[in-house]
Amino acid sequence: MVALRYATLDDLPAVVELWNAEAGPTRHAGQLPEATVLVERDPHGLVIAELDGRVVGALIAGWDGWRFHIYRLAVASAHRRAGVASALIASAVERARALGAVRVDAMVNAENVDAQGFWRSAGFDRDSADQRWSLPLR
Repeated sequence: MVALRYATLDDLPAVVELWNAEAGPTRHAGQLPEATVLVERDPHGLVIAELDGRVVGALIAGWDGWRFHIYRLAVASAHRRAGVASALIASAVERARALGAVRVDAMVNAENVDAQGFWRSAGFDRDSADQRWSLPLR
């Protein structure tokens, strides 16, 4: 059974490895120094899915006080289509609601065509004006 929890500094090498091996196209590869700053600044900003002590999924869920953003969704290939990504997103949406966000924006690379169907099935719509995928909460 996959368990969700907030990442700790000890998890970050595995998270960065997952991002670089399993995430779709991105303009900037995941790096340990940036992930470290994220977790130190916002201990609830990086959610991981863990199975048998291994990180099999990760998602950045950030709140800037105005908008709630999710980035860098990645799930290990062997664990796709098992609800891991959906559980990570549900966790982020729950946090967004608790913080009072009215919308969740997902940053999805335009070249990541395979992911776009997933985001649509998760209830997100692509905003053609600013190229983000949004899920209204109210």
